[in-house]
Amino acid sequence: MSRRLVNLTLDTLEDLPRPCRQCVYWELDPVSAERACASGDPGLEKEAWVSQTLLEWGSCGKLAYVDGMPAGFVMYAPPAYVPRSMAFPTSPVSADAALLTTANVVPAFAGGGLGRMLVQGVARDLTKRGVKAIEAFGDAKPDEEKEGACVAPVDFFLSVGFKTVRPHPRYPRLRLELRTALSWKSDVEYALEKLLGSMSPEKLLRPMPATSSIEN
Repeated sequence: MSRRLVNLTLDTLEDLPRPCRQCVYWELDPVSAERACASGDPGLEKEAWVSQTLLEWGSCGKLAYVDGMPAGFVMYAPPAYVPRSMAFPTSPVSADAALLTTANVVPAFAGGGLGRMLVQGVARDLTKRGVKAIEAFGDAKPDEEKEGACVAPVDFFLSVGFKTVRPHPRYPRLRLELRTALSWKSDVEYALEKLLGSMSPEKLLRPMPATSSIEN
């Protein structure tokens, strides 16, 4: 069984599960997202967001393939690029952290360490760019609402090393120090080391612009 980790680009965007490819839950503020879903094409909005983030900040997602099949993905960005982040009761994200918005592993591949492999890939990428930590909003009750599918379960983040930094009965904010992620010693890390060792270094793009706060 071969595993491969690649960056999210406009080309690989098509390999996201269709509901995620059409979802702009994170990319737009709540009002704009509802408007896009009701009267526009959310897929185009998603593509525009990925394009802008790639141009202005750099890599904003990772996809994992198992034997050539898309098996999971994560997306991440500075909170200034994620309007929805300001709508959570446990916001704002810490100034030294990037926000991991979405994490998903295809059920058929669950339990094989892909979640940790994806997070490790994010950690390596962000460390190159001088980011100190990854934060995320987790869903403590993921089975109560369909919308919860857009917010990864708290249990997932805890299982890959995140710690709760701001508790909440539904949407706690969690944090993973990158130095912790990069110190993992496991079979998954060893496999990823070999994988990344065979890839050319990613070109670093300019850092996140110092922008003002986002309005909802």
